[in-house]
Amino acid sequence: MKTTLKIAKLELNILFYSPIAWLLSIVFLFQCGLFYTSAIQDLFTNQQIGGSQLQLLNFSTNTVFGLARGLFGDVLRKIYLYLPLLTMGLISREISSGTIKLLYSSPVKVSEIILGKFVAMMAYNLVLIGILCIFVFTGTLNIKAAELGTMFSGLLGIYFLLCAYAAIGLFMSSLTSYQVVAAIGTLAIFAILNYIGKVWQNLDFVRDLTNFISISYRAERMIFGLMATSDIAYFLLIISIFLGFAHTRLQSGRQSKPGYYVAARYLAIFFIALMVGYVASLPGMIGYYDATPGKRNTLTLNAQKIIAEFGEEPLEIISYINLLDQRWYVGKPDQRNNLMVGWAPYLRFKPNIKFKFIYYWDVPTPEPYEFYPGKTLKEIAQQIALSWKMDFKDFKTPEEIKKIIDLKGEQNRFVMQLKYKDRTTFLRLYDDPSIWPSETEISAAFRRLQLKLPKIVFAQGEFERNIYKFGWGDKSYGIPVSMISNRTSLINQGFDIDTVSLQTQEIPEDITALVIADPRKNFSPQAVARIQKYIQRGGNLMIAGEPDKKAILNPVLQPLGLQFAEGMLMQKSKDNSPDVVIPVLTKNANSFSKSLNEYFRERAGVRMPGAAGLVTTGNTSFTISPLLATDPQLSWNKKGKLVLDSADITYSPESGDEKKPFPTAVGLTRILNGKEQRIAVTGDADFMSSAEMYRQSYANAPFTLSVFGWFTHGQFPIDTSRPESSDNQLHLTSKGLTALKVLFLGILPGAVVMFSTIFLIRRKRK
Repeated sequence: MKTTLKIAKLELNILFYSPIAWLLSIVFLFQCGLFYTSAIQDLFTNQQIGGSQLQLLNFSTNTVFGLARGLFGDVLRKIYLYLPLLTMGLISREISSGTIKLLYSSPVKVSEIILGKFVAMMAYNLVLIGILCIFVFTGTLNIKAAELGTMFSGLLGIYFLLCAYAAIGLFMSSLTSYQVVAAIGTLAIFAILNYIGKVWQNLDFVRDLTNFISISYRAERMIFGLMATSDIAYFLLIISIFLGFAHTRLQSGRQSKPGYYVAARYLAIFFIALMVGYVASLPGMIGYYDATPGKRNTLTLNAQKIIAEFGEEPLEIISYINLLDQRWYVGKPDQRNNLMVGWAPYLRFKPNIKFKFIYYWDVPTPEPYEFYPGKTLKEIAQQIALSWKMDFKDFKTPEEIKKIIDLKGEQNRFVMQLKYKDRTTFLRLYDDPSIWPSETEISAAFRRLQLKLPKIVFAQGEFERNIYKFGWGDKSYGIPVSMISNRTSLINQGFDIDTVSLQTQEIPEDITALVIADPRKNFSPQAVARIQKYIQRGGNLMIAGEPDKKAILNPVLQPLGLQFAEGMLMQKSKDNSPDVVIPVLTKNANSFSKSLNEYFRERAGVRMPGAAGLVTTGNTSFTISPLLATDPQLSWNKKGKLVLDSADITYSPESGDEKKPFPTAVGLTRILNGKEQRIAVTGDADFMSSAEMYRQSYANAPFTLSVFGWFTHGQFPIDTSRPESSDNQLHLTSKGLTALKVLFLGILPGAVVMFSTIFLIRRKRK
């Protein structure tokens, strides 16, 4: 060990008695200072602007130090340029000068030479990490509640990467007496390790092997704050492999051995490391530590509990990927590793998830014929396969896939089928920018495999809103209820849906809630009797009406102690017509789910085109709580005949108009037979229509889901929310930002330049 440390000390002296180590340190310091101050300035500008821009300050630590636009990400992308300049002379200098022969003839062991030079590089890497620590310390002063755990995890990842690069450079330096050749060779190895994970990804065996060898994402997870034993083991193995290669190279120079013997040693080192790495990367063998304060890289507790209920039984996930589906490219074989990254958090808690991929071609939705005029479906599929350089024989025909599974109900889309014991369910991809299911949708699908889901039944027969019509601009309920490509639809959030005709059918007893949405004709006596019977036995109910149809629903509401108010609500607005009111969420509604918290704080409302107020009528056994209420400063109840396109509509107390807070949605609760009965009533049925679901800045979609979740006592949708960002403010002024720039771009680099210059001049004089 003493000899190793002496060699390390000597190597450090050589590094710092030459300008290169000082020059690289100065450039690295300036580069980090420039990137840090730029990132801080962007956040500071947003903080000064205020308003909605303040949302950009959430997770400021990740913004300043993260992978995409942060300091650590920039270091990761550029650090490979530094190490070859430092390592290129480690051994090649000894070879070119002839001192390597003196080392061979000395009692110094080859392992001591290799380790001594590597320890020197480890020490220099600590200098670079020390420079980064300056910015980490500054970040704790500049950012409120900065995430120290995330930053130190990132530092550790960068240090491991630097050491791995150093080991590679040391080996390449042992191969040649030319330092430039060693540097170029080192860069070539870096490029191979970074990009090998992107080649031959359509071959299963090659894909798994290259994914293991690839170094590109190993430090990235640590920058995000997740430390995995498999990543640490990978870096240690890379270091061991190349140090072992360097040892073999120098040992072969000291001893005369046949070429096959040397080659066998190289192969033995590589395959032993490969086997160790394979075992270390098995899902059941990986340990994790999430350094983020909110455990952002770990499944939420609710998701963990759901996975735990699977027990030891295996879970199988079969992906059916249609070549003609517009989302098929994300399921291509060469995208398999990216797909598995999304499943990694689940494999952490359930290692025995098995994956299977089946490729086919069949008529998708929408059909592709208009883009390929004159071609048959098979010819279109063949052309697409050819364009993606895929073997068309690898895709099952429509007849073959139908023998395995009927995907017509899934519109022949890219879909995943989950199998657990004797139960199956589908997990879908969605028509939004995210495409993939989130933790919420995956947890809901898992729940389908474990228990009976809540069933929401929609009344039909009186021309109520259609739940199977999917027009984006109409008043149907298809998109929020049954649309498979909409991630927030009830069927994708853990609900079963069905319909019932109140004219001819009894209301099922095992349902979670009955929905009566905007009936257009009067209920028959049999229908009214069935509704009253359902209410009397304690069934949950949602009633959504319209002002011009209040006479139809008032008889149903009267026993509940509730009625639609006479007239129609109006609201002043620059953007909407007067009959569109935006009632805000009350505290009662905010308690339904965490998803409404932000809307409640921002006083964001639910858009209701044509709404009636709700009024109590007298004695009732229910406790009535307002969920949505209008703002009396902006809205009022208009009575009498209303003609929207005739003239400006104004508040007229002479005509009986009322200006006060009107509830447009209420919740009714009572204890019946030891169980809480819940009823929701809204003075508008359009608020959850397809036309209103995706309007920006309104709470229609989350409010709708929260009401149905209220019926399940919060069990669905699955709550996968996480703690809000605490590092959402900068402790900085304009003068402070200027001082940072002067310090990091002037004073510190200048001080190092002066010190290194004096140091080297004094050394030269000696």
